[in-house]
Amino acid sequence: MSKQEEKNTVDEDTVENINNGAETTEEQDVNEQVVEEQTTEEVLEAELKQEKDKFLRLFAEFENYKRRTSKERIELFSTASEDVMKTMLPILDDFERALNHIENDKEAEELRKGVVLIYQKLVSTLQQKGLKVIPVEQGDTFNADEHEAITQIPAPSDDLKGKIIDVVVKGYKLGEKVIRYPKVVTGQ
Repeated sequence: MSKQEEKNTVDEDTVENINNGAETTEEQDVNEQVVEEQTTEEVLEAELKQEKDKFLRLFAEFENYKRRTSKERIELFSTASEDVMKTMLPILDDFERALNHIENDKEAEELRKGVVLIYQKLVSTLQQKGLKVIPVEQGDTFNADEHEAITQIPAPSDDLKGKIIDVVVKGYKLGEKVIRYPKVVTGQ
C-alpha cells in the first residue's frame, strides 16, 4: 500500500469514525431529548395532579360553605321571631295569672269567658309560629340541663327528694331551641 492509499484509508476511517461519532452524538441528543420530554411530561403530570387536588379541595370547601349557609338560613327562618316570642312570654304569663284569678271569682263568668277566648287565640297563634311549652310536672326528676331551679325546699316526702315540687314559670321552645327554661322549686 502506498502512502496515498494509506492516507485515503485513514481518511475513510476517520470519516467513518466521525460519522459514527455524529450518529452517537445524534443518538445522545435524541436520548437526552427523550429524557427531557419525560421529565417535562412528568413535571406536567405533577402540576396537573396538584391542580386537580387544589380543585377538589376548593370544590369541597365550596360545598361545605353552601351546606353551612343553607343550614344557617333555615335556622334564621325558624328562629327569626325569637325576639318577638321572648317579649310575648311575660304577656302570656300574665294571661295565665289572670285566668287563675278569674276562675276563683264566680261573679265574673262573662269576663272569664272573654279572657279565656283571647288567651286561647294568643296561645294557638304562638303555637302556629313554632312556640311549644316544655312539659314539666310536679314529681318529675330535676335535670339541671332542662330546668332552672329557683329554690330548694325540704321535700314533703322522701320520694320527692331531688324532684320537682312546684313549677313557678313555664318553659318554652321555639322549634327545637329553648328560649326560656322552666323555673322550678326542687325538694331536698
